[in-house]
Amino acid sequence: MADQVTLKNGDRVTGEIVKKDAGNLTVKSAFMGSVTIPWNQVSEIKSDAPLTVVLPSGAVKGTVGTVDGKLQVQGQSQPVPLPDVVAVRNVAEQSAFERLRHPSWASLWAGTASLGFAGSAGNARTLTFTTGVNAARVTNTDKTSLYFSAIKASAFSSGRNADTAQAIRGGLAYDHNVSSRLFLNVFNDYEYDRFQNLDLRFVVGGGLGFHAIKTDRSRLDLIGGADYNRSQFNTPLTRNTAEFFGGNDYTLKLTGSTSLVQGFRIFDDLNDTGIYRVNFDVGATTKISKWLNWNVSISDRYLSRPAPGRKTNDFLYTTGIGITFAR
Repeated sequence: MADQVTLKNGDRVTGEIVKKDAGNLTVKSAFMGSVTIPWNQVSEIKSDAPLTVVLPSGAVKGTVGTVDGKLQVQGQSQPVPLPDVVAVRNVAEQSAFERLRHPSWASLWAGTASLGFAGSAGNARTLTFTTGVNAARVTNTDKTSLYFSAIKASAFSSGRNADTAQAIRGGLAYDHNVSSRLFLNVFNDYEYDRFQNLDLRFVVGGGLGFHAIKTDRSRLDLIGGADYNRSQFNTPLTRNTAEFFGGNDYTLKLTGSTSLVQGFRIFDDLNDTGIYRVNFDVGATTKISKWLNWNVSISDRYLSRPAPGRKTNDFLYTTGIGITFAR
């Protein structure tokens, strides 16, 4: 037994009807995997299992069929034209939809946490420690993100012990959808980098974003706005400035077990156009088991006018084992 979808050109797809969202119908086929069909190309539809059908008058539930080009839901007296159908969801999709409608603040969090060590012993003793946490809570209307990363590296050679890297980065962000494509964004970032002489960089800002790509496999958000930046160095230098920023966030499911995350921001000093900074981050996560994964990340920070005696660019790459969590 299987659900059946017949197209206007006569082609037929059998499998499990997953959902009809916006202008597409998704069917899970045993041989072709997940198939996306334009809803306006569907001529007939039949289900063996009950579906939730959203109509302009409200939602109804039951098995569905087609009568004279109209959708007939079991238990409903009148069929409705196919263009009038707002959404269709199977049991799993309806359960996920209901969970997203009124979630508690503690629910819907998902993310990864990683930990990495590297070292050597002998003529030189070295130790490198890295850790990172990325978590997000996504609902139908908003997204809350938390992020944190740290690295500490030291080396002992020729009777001398010295730190070779020490940096901490973290922050939080909140997006609220104002339409299917547009969203508002606010964020608060913190950064410490001993070898840039940076004691604390505090940034708070906000702007407007656009969902340029939004599919089950990939998502591209373009964003721009303004922020306040206070950067305090362990030299007499302290910068308090307003900035304009722009950039993007991109996620991609490369395979069923591997996903890619990329973020880019450029911040221009509104008081001195010769000062700007660039943040670029990219990471890949591969599932080893249901909760265990392997992480690789690259992070680059560029400051056009750093503290005296320091280089403009800091490049950081890490790898390690992590866990995946969801609630």
